[in-house]
Amino acid sequence: MVFSPKLFGTLKNYNQAQFYKDLMAGVIVGIVALPLAIAFGIASGVSPEKGLITAIIAGFIISFFGGSKVQIGGPTGAFIVIVYGIIQQYGITGLAIATVMAGVMLITMGVLKLGNVIKFIPFPVIVGFTSGIALTIFTTQVKDATGMQLDKVPASFIDKWIVYFEHFSGIGIWSVLTCAITILIIVSFTKITKKIPGTLIAIVLVTFVAWLIRHLGYNLGIETIGDRFTIQASMPQPVGLHFDFATIQHLLPPAFTIAMLGAIESLLSAMVADGVIGDKHDSNTELIGQGIANLVTPLFGGIPATGAIARTMTNINNGGRTPVAGIIHAIVLLLILLFLSPLAQHIPMSCLAGVLIVVSYNMSEWRTFRSLLKNSKSDVSVLLVTFSLTVIFDLTIAITIGLLLAMLLLIKRLTETSHITVFTDDVSAAVYQESTASDEKLDIPAGVEVYEINGPFFFGIANKFDEVVSQVAEMPKARIIRMRKVPFIDSTGLHNLDSFIRLSRHHKIKIILSGVNEQVHNSLKRAGIANEIGDENICSNIYDALKVASGK
Repeated sequence: MVFSPKLFGTLKNYNQAQFYKDLMAGVIVGIVALPLAIAFGIASGVSPEKGLITAIIAGFIISFFGGSKVQIGGPTGAFIVIVYGIIQQYGITGLAIATVMAGVMLITMGVLKLGNVIKFIPFPVIVGFTSGIALTIFTTQVKDATGMQLDKVPASFIDKWIVYFEHFSGIGIWSVLTCAITILIIVSFTKITKKIPGTLIAIVLVTFVAWLIRHLGYNLGIETIGDRFTIQASMPQPVGLHFDFATIQHLLPPAFTIAMLGAIESLLSAMVADGVIGDKHDSNTELIGQGIANLVTPLFGGIPATGAIARTMTNINNGGRTPVAGIIHAIVLLLILLFLSPLAQHIPMSCLAGVLIVVSYNMSEWRTFRSLLKNSKSDVSVLLVTFSLTVIFDLTIAITIGLLLAMLLLIKRLTETSHITVFTDDVSAAVYQESTASDEKLDIPAGVEVYEINGPFFFGIANKFDEVVSQVAEMPKARIIRMRKVPFIDSTGLHNLDSFIRLSRHHKIKIILSGVNEQVHNSLKRAGIANEIGDENICSNIYDALKVASGK
């Protein structure tokens, strides 16, 4: 494939008017991304500047190398759960190695042109783990939102709530009030304008009031970022990571989860953006850009990154139409980190909790979740299993089992809709490429059987074919296998067909194939079955097949 980032194509017709629009959009998105990057960093279990560093480096690389004109990259809420879990189990170094591995996986997906394949992940799986992540994020913010004084909060969902209920009496009323006011400002300001999200206004106002109250000498017990962290106002030097087989083996599952989550979220965000600006992103180039970002960012202490739909929409709403806006957004964040980051230490933790609670609500997709519950039992089971596993266990298990369950149910549906029919007297004259509304029937000569396979001839139906054949008592002179409605055949189907041909030959029964499409024909050639049958016994339609069977 040709790796062609959108930036290079965009600059060919770039003009000054668009630059000013991109400049304004980039500045606004950079300011908006500031509190979110800090909040996502802290919630993920790292220091605030790690979130900023991720937004700066990954944001720049995703805009520079990505396949979308308007995608804004950085840390997102979806990664909070998986990042926190990896840090708890493997430490910061383990997270960095897993993220680099995920970057390699994303680049490989892009090179192998798997971008379009990822789009076909079942919708119930996506909604299930997205809603599960939202509930988990909300759960992680209860401590800061209520001001509970807890030394250590358990990692698991159920244990968290047990601890919360045990310390219910330790709730700080001023922290709860700060969180509630933050949420109220965000929700109210969204109704006024969507160009500047209420998140920024809420953090500025609430932080100023909290600082003023503390400056006046009142101690309300509201913990700030500065009480818990020290923000380093500088870009760190890159560090090397040590890889060995044992480490790679241990971190492969979480790395796969990071890669899949990053791919899904970035491509969904790019698809939504396409619908708004009337453009079409390159999904494979986007995956490569995401991979490069996750390959480089951990070397500077950053966390996993992907396309952020909220920041991408903010970019679009403010006039951003090229990757230049995303690059400017990263530069703005860099300047804020170097010169204004000490001001961030005054942000109340309960204010950040309010921001993340709103993020979790927006992620929950509860209306979509509720509507999916009215669908078929198989969709509902995939949705609930993925959701439950995400909340109770972790994303690695949820995505793996959710996808596996979805595939098994798909195979079950394909098997149920595929069937095999045996004809001995007459058969429909309709050809697959022609109208199937014809009532014309063709007489089947004596000593000839016609087996019609309707649906893909894969492992789910291959055994069914054997069962149908075994139920036919008489031994005919010839058997026609009508494959006009077989879109593809897999290795199991080829094996069963080959065994059937050999068995028929043993009983001196002639085998004729009818209506074989090009893809299936090529599969038969590669397996050697076409040569075994003979080209003269592979017919394009049922008319020719019946003539061959009758010896005409």
